Amino acid sequence: MSSLEAKNPPSQLPPAEQKHDVLPTLFGDGYGIYEVRKGSFVASFVLNCTFLVALLWIGSWTAAHAPVFSKVVGGPAVDISPYVLQPSKTAAGGGGGGGSHDINPASKGNLPKLSKSQLAPPTVLPMESPKLPVTPTVVVPPEMKLPQGGQMGDPLSKVLGPLSNGSGIGGGIGSGSGGGVGSGRGPGVGPGWGGGIGGGAYHVGGGVSAPKVISRVEPEFSEEARKNKWQGIVILRVVIGVDGKTHEISVQRSLGMGLDEKAIEAARQWRFEPGQKDGKAVPVEVSMEINFRLY
Repeated sequence: MSSLEAKNPPSQLPPAEQKHDVLPTLFGDGYGIYEVRKGSFVASFVLNCTFLVALLWIGSWTAAHAPVFSKVVGGPAVDISPYVLQPSKTAAGGGGGGGSHDINPASKGNLPKLSKSQLAPPTVLPMESPKLPVTPTVVVPPEMKLPQGGQMGDPLSKVLGPLSNGSGIGGGIGSGSGGGVGSGRGPGVGPGWGGGIGGGAYHVGGGVSAPKVISRVEPEFSEEARKNKWQGIVILRVVIGVDGKTHEISVQRSLGMGLDEKAIEAARQWRFEPGQKDGKAVPVEVSMEINFRLY
C-alpha cells in the first residue's frame, strides 16, 4: 500500500487515484492498451436483458396457445355425437364399423360422402394407384347434415395420430365390422347395426318387419330350480341378426336359481328368418320369452 493510501482510505482518495474491486474493467482504467468504454457495456447489458425477456414471453405465449396448435395438427374433425339419433320403438336405428386389423386404434377424422348405398368402404390410408377409383361412402341418409371432407377417419375417435383404419374387420374405419365407420356392424356410422346412424339395432315398425322363428330349443332346468319346483318365464332382450342368430342377449325379467343362464343357453340355439326393411334383411331387437314348466 502506498503512503498516500495509508494516510487516506480509498473512498477519500481523489477520483483519479481510487481503485475499484468490482468490475475494474468498467469503473477502473481497464487492462492493456484499450480504453474502457462504459457506453458499450450499458448497450450490451440492455440488449441481453431484452433478449431474456423476449425468450420468457415466447415461452409463456406458446404454453397458453397449445390447444390451438393441437387443433391445427389434428385437422378439422368435428364431433358428430349431437347428430346421433336415439333408438326408439317406432324409428329404426342403425350404425356401422370396420377396420383393417391395425394395431393402432382408428384415427380421428371426418366422414366420407353420405349415400343410400355403398360402392366402396372408407379408408384413412387410401390404396396406391387403384385400378378403378370409386368414391368411398357410408350408408347414411344424404339429407343429414354432417361434417365431411378433409382427412377421413372416425369422428368419435380421440386419437389424432398416427393415421390408422383401426382394429376392426371388413374394411372401413373403426373397431367394428362391415365397411362402415365406428364400433358397430354394417356400412353405417356409430355403434349400431346395419347402416344408418341411429345407434342401435332396428325395431319392429316404421317399415321394419319382425323376425320369424324357424327352430327353437327347449330350455333345461337347473338342479336348484328342479329341487325347489321353481318355474316361470324368463324374458330376454336379443338382437336377431341378418344371419338369423341371436346376438347381444340380456335378461329383462329374471327368475333366478340358475334359470336365467339356462334361458340364455337355449336362446343362443334358436334360429330365425331375419326381419326386413325395404326388402333387405336387417338386425332387429326383440324380446324373447323362455318358458320353464315342470308339468
